[in-house]
Amino acid sequence: MVIYYDSVEEPQTAMTSKIYTRTNLVWIPDNEEVWQSAEITKDYRTGERVLHLRLEDGTELAYSVDPTALPPLRNPDILVGENDLTALSYLHDPAVLHNLKVRFVESKLIYTYSGIILVAMNPYKQLPIYGDAIIHAYSGQNMGDMDPHIFAVAEEAYKQMARNNKNQSIIVSGESGAGKTVSARYAMRYFAMVSKSSSNAHVEDKVLASNPITEAVGNAKTTRNDNSSRFGKYTEISFDRRHQIIGANMRTYLLEKSRVVFQSENERNYHIFYQLCASALQPEFKPLKLGSAEEFNYTRMGGSTVIEGVDDRADMMETRKTFTLLDKHLDIFCELLDLDSEPMAQWLCQRKIITSSETVIKPMTKLQALNARDALAKKIYSHLFDYIVERINQALQFTGKQHTFIGVLDIYGFETFDVNSFEQFCINYANEKLQQQFNLHVFKLEQEEYMKEDIPWTLIDFYDNQPAIDLIEAKMGILELLDEECLLPQGTDENWLQKLYNNFINKNPLFQKPRMSNTSFIIQHFADKVEYKCEGFLEKNRDTVYEVLIEILKSSKFHLCADFFKDNPAPISRFGSAIKVKPARPVVKAPNKQFRTTVGNKFRSSLYLLMETLNATTPHYVRCIKPNDEKMPFEFDSKRVAQQLRACGVLETIRISAQSYPSRWTYIEFFSRYSILMTQHELSLSDKKKVCRTVLQRLIQDPNQYQFGRTKIFFRAGQVAYLEKLRSDKLRQACIMIQKNVRGWLQRKKFLRVRQATIMIQQYFRGQQAITATALKQTWAAIVIQKYCRGYLVRKLCQLIHVAAVTIQAYTRGFLARKKYRKMLKEHKAIILQKYARAWLARRRFQNIRRFVLNIQLSYRVQRLQKKLEDQVGDTHAFIQNQIHCELNICVINIISSLFGKIKNLLESHFQSQKDIYEKEIEALNFKVEHLSQEINHLQKLFRKENDINDSIRLEVSRLTSENMMGSLCFLINCDCPTTLFYADLKPRGVVVNMIPGLPAHILFMCVRYADYLNDADMLKSFMNIIINGIKQVIKEHIEDFEMVSFWLSNTYYFLNSLKQYSGEEEFMKHNTPRQNKNCLKHFDLSEYRQILSDLAIHIYHQFIIVMENNIQPMIVPGMLEYESLQGISGLKPTGFRKRSSSIDDTDAYTMTSILQQLSYFYSTMCQNGLDSELLKQAVKQLFFLIGAVTLNSLFLRKDMCSCRKGMQIRCNISYLEEWLKEKNLQNSTAKETLEPLSQAAWLLQVNKITDDDAKEICECCTSLSTVQVMNCVIFYCHSAMLNNREDMPQLMLDTKYLFQVTFPFTPSPYALETIQIPSSFKLGFLTRV
Repeated sequence: MVIYYDSVEEPQTAMTSKIYTRTNLVWIPDNEEVWQSAEITKDYRTGERVLHLRLEDGTELAYSVDPTALPPLRNPDILVGENDLTALSYLHDPAVLHNLKVRFVESKLIYTYSGIILVAMNPYKQLPIYGDAIIHAYSGQNMGDMDPHIFAVAEEAYKQMARNNKNQSIIVSGESGAGKTVSARYAMRYFAMVSKSSSNAHVEDKVLASNPITEAVGNAKTTRNDNSSRFGKYTEISFDRRHQIIGANMRTYLLEKSRVVFQSENERNYHIFYQLCASALQPEFKPLKLGSAEEFNYTRMGGSTVIEGVDDRADMMETRKTFTLLDKHLDIFCELLDLDSEPMAQWLCQRKIITSSETVIKPMTKLQALNARDALAKKIYSHLFDYIVERINQALQFTGKQHTFIGVLDIYGFETFDVNSFEQFCINYANEKLQQQFNLHVFKLEQEEYMKEDIPWTLIDFYDNQPAIDLIEAKMGILELLDEECLLPQGTDENWLQKLYNNFINKNPLFQKPRMSNTSFIIQHFADKVEYKCEGFLEKNRDTVYEVLIEILKSSKFHLCADFFKDNPAPISRFGSAIKVKPARPVVKAPNKQFRTTVGNKFRSSLYLLMETLNATTPHYVRCIKPNDEKMPFEFDSKRVAQQLRACGVLETIRISAQSYPSRWTYIEFFSRYSILMTQHELSLSDKKKVCRTVLQRLIQDPNQYQFGRTKIFFRAGQVAYLEKLRSDKLRQACIMIQKNVRGWLQRKKFLRVRQATIMIQQYFRGQQAITATALKQTWAAIVIQKYCRGYLVRKLCQLIHVAAVTIQAYTRGFLARKKYRKMLKEHKAIILQKYARAWLARRRFQNIRRFVLNIQLSYRVQRLQKKLEDQVGDTHAFIQNQIHCELNICVINIISSLFGKIKNLLESHFQSQKDIYEKEIEALNFKVEHLSQEINHLQKLFRKENDINDSIRLEVSRLTSENMMGSLCFLINCDCPTTLFYADLKPRGVVVNMIPGLPAHILFMCVRYADYLNDADMLKSFMNIIINGIKQVIKEHIEDFEMVSFWLSNTYYFLNSLKQYSGEEEFMKHNTPRQNKNCLKHFDLSEYRQILSDLAIHIYHQFIIVMENNIQPMIVPGMLEYESLQGISGLKPTGFRKRSSSIDDTDAYTMTSILQQLSYFYSTMCQNGLDSELLKQAVKQLFFLIGAVTLNSLFLRKDMCSCRKGMQIRCNISYLEEWLKEKNLQNSTAKETLEPLSQAAWLLQVNKITDDDAKEICECCTSLSTVQVMNCVIFYCHSAMLNNREDMPQLMLDTKYLFQVTFPFTPSPYALETIQIPSSFKLGFLTRV
């Protein structure tokens, strides 16, 4: 077959000589372990036929090699235990086998990726990796971000279905006992968990409940597996547009009907028979006349009626429970078939032969009668099995429209036994079809990857299994010849085999005849050669029951039995075909009904429909591997595993990957990993892509060994290992250089120390020899001279110091005296200023008091005047006017009399001269009279004005008196105004600025206080309901708004505290001031409302935590675990296919700084909203617990992160969090303690884990981690009895949904109610003071 793919070239000779050098490792064949590792002890030169090796046991070996086919190289240590086999630099059988062995045996990891395949090893042990916490951890994650897991495959299928609106399939295969059924069950459980619907139909439970039923009627014990599926099953889980499960449908393939009547040694019939026998004593089963399993031939044939550790009676109860969940009318199985015994007994022993002229009844031999009985039993059980599946599908059917679906295929893998019959032939035929579909899908994905990266393609030939498929299903193929022989009345297995020999021997290279047998034939399948024994092929293909027996069953009064044998039309596929997989030659059409009903023909049709469905979906592959035949936990049989890897197509996938560019690094990953191989000039360039191109062109001379894509660099097999060797050599050279310099420095230091000691010894030795009398006298004289000289110098120095000290003291004392004088002068002036200022303030205070007294006197006098005015209100105005007129008249008369007297006395002498003067005086008097009238009017106005002022003063006095009586400030709420505006219009950022904490809560309480003052129960009840419902409504409308939820959490807390503080209860009143105690509620007990508000506050707090967790959770793993801030400890490793799968990585590049910034935002918002400090500490503690739990859970599920350098990075990040707590003064919030498990795990990654003392230290220090968690972190540590003897919970994952119990401390408000003012920015115009 020709497919688009890159060409393959052999590595160059020069490259070979560089790789096969001393200290490198190779693989050589081994009879026991398949492959054995060996170290090269001498550099290999091109053309040599001997490779010098050292085995792992120390044995030296001169290994003969072919220069054109050298032994495969072993991958460097960095790639040992990789999550993805395609990430290995050297891709070959021993590398795959060794990687799986290391992960399974040493790391206890059962899942490994191989490109698009998930390889699942059966651990034969219950592992704590399937809980709900694990499901939540994988939900929403991208493939490759977490450790390989069946949940990761299920999540990828679910995500692609939701994102692309395209149907998906999960194909689970493997031989019996490999764990196919369990894997399929976990995948379905994952879908049921992550896509739960909001309806009450419990569709998810029904989907899961179908598994125990199908296992009971379709699974049995075999020599390889206690719960082996003896049929293929394709479960189609349907989803609506919201991606929630709405129903399911099941299709089955090739039930092993022969097991009903025959079981090999140490095998059992189907589980349902033993479950029924174990429940024989129950009343509802007594009509069936059941007994123990040993009493029936069909159940005791294998000699093993009991499975160790299995309770058939309990399993029967579980089966009946799931039957009830799916369909309560299925107890029809417990009733007997309503048949006439005489005709049945007759035709089980006799046979009717109809010819053209007569009908002959012929007795059957014992063997023929037994065969007829067995055929009838198989037929009934087959129909019964189909009926159960049909009823399950009816229970799972749905009324709505299916939007998409995910199919889970649990089907047998490639099988080869000592004796292979018709069942193995059909199974291997199905696996040939699945392998062909898998090959096409692999090349399709590779083509998409290459096109996306703009990598050129060429045409190559690769192995295709289409000829093997044609050999089986094409015209005149094995199946058609089998059906043809079944049509002949005298057809036998031997005649059919002879036809196969005649048609295919020496004509088809895939068909062979065994040398020592004339009853078998061999087919070369894609996985291996299989020898099939022809005995029983025709009988199993015909699957015939005598027509007379069929008619008896059709005439049964029991309608279920009668309906079993009605003809059913074949189902029609609902799906189109995206990729058509057809034989090279057309399949012959069935000429008649009898031919169409053969088992082979039906299986071929159902297989075609299955392939049509799979081709219309996006497939995901799970290959289950059985590590050993003894069912020993974590035991690895290399031969058996290698055989299964070859049979399930994993090695073929590896071979295909090895021909292209299996190793793929992003430019950033390559730059980070191999920057050590770059020159200073290359490192100085800013364009990293250009740097990578330059480095590769310099390091790898052959440009065909790599390709540059748009975002990645593609490497041929072995090139990454070569780069790793160059990197190791460079590091080794650097280490040697460091060691050289350190050792040189140490030796020089040692030499100088020895030299100094030698000089000292020489000095003392020479001095000892030079001692004489003259020398002693000279020495003594020198000492005396030194004594007097030193005394003179000391005395001179002392005198100098004395003079300096006296001088300093003089200046110092003068400075201090002047300073004291200036201080006294300033104090004197200040006293004078204070005297005049205090006098002025006293006079001002006296004047204010005097004005206040005068105002009070004025008010008092005005009140008395008003009282007099009220008594004489009738005649006051007239009296004043008459009095004024009388006074004016008297005044006028007196003036006129005086004037006339003067005129009379002076008339004769001054008449002419004074005439004008008198006239002016009269005019002035008239003006004065008019002025007095205006004065009177003005006084009247003043009286009225004073009267109004007096009224206002009286009202003010009465209001102040009322306030003194009430002792609080109350507000009225206008009921006509929409109360919801009070909640909807309040914005946290507009309220908290320059306002007291909980201001809205205080306003609400003062309104409650007013209702209590009025003693209005209806008003109080209405108002409390309005408050509670209003807060609920605001939280509901802003459920994801952190600032709004925080704001109303704070105000709900303050409102609750106000109700307690002013409740009048003694325990709360003791914190109040006397003035606050006067404001307590007088008439109502609001304890019930306090309880309601407390529940509401807890609800808001939980929502508050959820909002914070939703905001910070996407940052935790990238920031705490993936981001590497420490220089020089980059742990980047090559990525496999899963890192470049179709998953879209839409996560921002979060760092530790992002987490700290988010925490600071939470903290500042809570502080601005006035959240109580204790509540704030509890919220921070909850956040820190989430950070620690999510990081630790991700660490448990990512073994590539369990390294010493990652432990250093985690401890560094923890220190950042501790510094943040210290900066915010939150050290006593106990948030640090929640990080203790993560801190211990980080410490565990860094310490030694070799000796028993190390294990003892781990037990003493890792008190916050369970044994399972410790062993999960310690990958390559041999289990210590000390660790296994620890008594703790077998808990792996921390519950990230756990919430600490919240407590709302009572903190009385220090603010007096009468001092609180409502800002105009609140726009609460409907509130008024009273």
